[in-house]
Amino acid sequence: MGRKMVKRIDMSISRRGFLSALTGAAALAATGRVFGEETKEKRLPMAFSTLGCPAWSLTKILDFAEQHGFAAIELRGLEGNLDLPSHPAFAPRAIEATKKQIAGHGLKIACVSSSARMGEEDEGKRAKELADGRRFIDLAATLGAPYVRVFGDGKEEPDGKPGEALKARVAAGLHELGEYAGTKNVTVIIESHDNFTSSGTLKDVLTRADSQHAALLWDAHHTFATAGEEPEFTVKELGTWIRHTHLKDSVGTGKDRKYVLTGRGNVPIERQIRALQGIGYAGVYCFEWEKVWHPDLEDPEIAIADYARVVGGYLRK
Repeated sequence: MGRKMVKRIDMSISRRGFLSALTGAAALAATGRVFGEETKEKRLPMAFSTLGCPAWSLTKILDFAEQHGFAAIELRGLEGNLDLPSHPAFAPRAIEATKKQIAGHGLKIACVSSSARMGEEDEGKRAKELADGRRFIDLAATLGAPYVRVFGDGKEEPDGKPGEALKARVAAGLHELGEYAGTKNVTVIIESHDNFTSSGTLKDVLTRADSQHAALLWDAHHTFATAGEEPEFTVKELGTWIRHTHLKDSVGTGKDRKYVLTGRGNVPIERQIRALQGIGYAGVYCFEWEKVWHPDLEDPEIAIADYARVVGGYLRK
């Protein structure tokens, strides 16, 4: 019946029956379980990244998320535009209407994901990366989103580990953006990605960043598939900093890995979820289906709905 629950009242109902029904409705309203609120209350802490549905409009994204029981979405591009602050939906004259549209679907924005790279070495390019990070922080603040994702990045190191200079640059960038984000009630989160997938490296960088508003987006696929870490180990080492999570499944090994639908691969997703639950993780479990980068993947209508079914089952246990 959509987002609103319409009750039809038989005109022949007795006065006592009418008053009884009215009292019942009032009781439901008092507990926030009327006009769709019951559905919203029962939503599981699941989200999906818009990276997985690059052709969808915002309306379709919100409708699909609500219909499949998601509590939130992660904004990572919209209608092919990865530079979210420049999208018309987030222009000053439109953003209040956009916020109302999001709230009207009972959804929240879990994270606003930028492409800002903290490891940039060239001074001019680095300044632009940091400026982009601030633009995304401003957008997140306006939307009421708690997190902005950034990358460590940097040139690939021969041994697969970032050097001291790169780690120092990334830590400095996280500190600078973290301090700015703190004034906006936002936290900057570095994703476990690229050169920054091992717990030791991430712990070192986040400790050096030394900001209450710099933390971690745990891409649980990369720490497992790239760094070779078991989820329980990663969570034990980095749990203090984990604020947001990306989940996805794959088969194969090394560079031959291929993404597959949730639960069909060899990534221990249920164990990743249990490890987070074990430390009282309060964030959402976000599906990152990289359809933008891998157009041959299953369409979002299939993959996102499938994720809701499989991970919903894990969370209901």
